[in-house]
Amino acid sequence: MYYSTDKNDHGLPHNPFKAIVSPRPIGWISTIDAQGRANLAPYSFFNAFSDTPPMVGFSADSRKAGLDEPKDSPTIIRETGEFCVNIVSYALRDAMNISSGIYPRGQDEFELAGLTKGRSKVVAAPYVKESPAVLECKLFKMVDLPGSYTLVIGHVVGVHIDDAYIKDGLLDVTGYQPLARLGYRDYAAVTEVFPLDRPGQR
Repeated sequence: MYYSTDKNDHGLPHNPFKAIVSPRPIGWISTIDAQGRANLAPYSFFNAFSDTPPMVGFSADSRKAGLDEPKDSPTIIRETGEFCVNIVSYALRDAMNISSGIYPRGQDEFELAGLTKGRSKVVAAPYVKESPAVLECKLFKMVDLPGSYTLVIGHVVGVHIDDAYIKDGLLDVTGYQPLARLGYRDYAAVTEVFPLDRPGQR
């Protein structure tokens, strides 16, 4: 089949775009505003863009569905210039889902989801202490995309890794099974990995 994204004339019950671009890692973004109020929300339009220097980014719609408020994460990051990315393990799937709800600004999703705030080393934003890995980030740039989304790009200035998942000097992702977003309401967890050598590598 073929369809035009201008017309969305795919004839399917749901737009398949997000199912095609999958799996997508989840950026579980934590921030703290100038009043000291913590916020935590997951974004599936998230990824790493470079490793020297390490840069990550996520995009968010400008408004909260059903509330006449802008999205908290990009708003607070624009105000403070800082955030953390918390990696979502399979064990944290329910807590992540709770934090994805539409709540008014000032609601502490850490408390709603029963999570512990960790104290960051460089940025002011707290992180999810239960997360297997965390990236402390300083805002690099915000880009308004066509439509209503904003791309937030951060420079990773600090990394936390739970030592339990370092095996033989490598990060064993199968130990915590990072969660990924698929299309529709579907998710996946990484439970096995396999290596492939590039041509000419030994």
